[in-house]
Amino acid sequence: MPTESFSRLLDIMDELRAKCPWDRSQTIESLRHLTIEETYELADAILENNLADVRKELGDLLLHIVFYAKIASESGAFNIEDVIDGICEKLIFRHPHVFGNVTVNNEEEVKANWESLKIKEGNQSILSGVPVSLPAMTKAHRVQDKARSAGFDWDEREQVWDKIEEEMSELKTEIGRMDAEKMESEFGDVFFSLVNAARLYGIDAEAALERTNKKFIKRFNYLERKTAKEGRPLSSMTLEEMNEAWEEAKKSI
Repeated sequence: MPTESFSRLLDIMDELRAKCPWDRSQTIESLRHLTIEETYELADAILENNLADVRKELGDLLLHIVFYAKIASESGAFNIEDVIDGICEKLIFRHPHVFGNVTVNNEEEVKANWESLKIKEGNQSILSGVPVSLPAMTKAHRVQDKARSAGFDWDEREQVWDKIEEEMSELKTEIGRMDAEKMESEFGDVFFSLVNAARLYGIDAEAALERTNKKFIKRFNYLERKTAKEGRPLSSMTLEEMNEAWEEAKKSI
């Protein structure tokens, strides 16, 4: 039963906190970077569609949640029951179309209601809920998605391509002038527009780029293995030879 399994985890956490020198020495601050690492490991497992690893990484994250709550309970700040009750109340409050008498017709209306309810909870801006430390590409997607909930978006998604062309033109102009600060700014605008296009077409830009990273690594490793079999370093290959091997890799990877 879930309740029995969760109680077992809480008991194990109590034991670790009392008897393990490492667990006993941890603080909320010291766990932060480990939690971030575990989150990325979960993201990797999801990208690889490895459900066994997804299960394992979810367990690691659950442990961290229990760990934070245990540490906080020792100073009387909050405990795991407070954490669970808090999220239950938030879910009920932010889903009046499920637990109340509000009617919605589609997912977009749900998102719009969600953001307006967050404002009622005290958020000063629709964008205030975006974590400062999010990776830039993920943050761009979230900022754009939240702005959409307030109606700030293209009338037709095809319009974004004109914006991308405009930003590319401005980037090329600044590259011609070789102004480092303005080139960086225009690169940012191009990236932001591309993320916007991805969002409009239902693509996760962060995941898309990471999949391309993985694909590039696999193909580059193919180049390295090919030269190793021939007994020579990769640097000894001509660009033409590299391109030939790259095309071979594309057919198999």
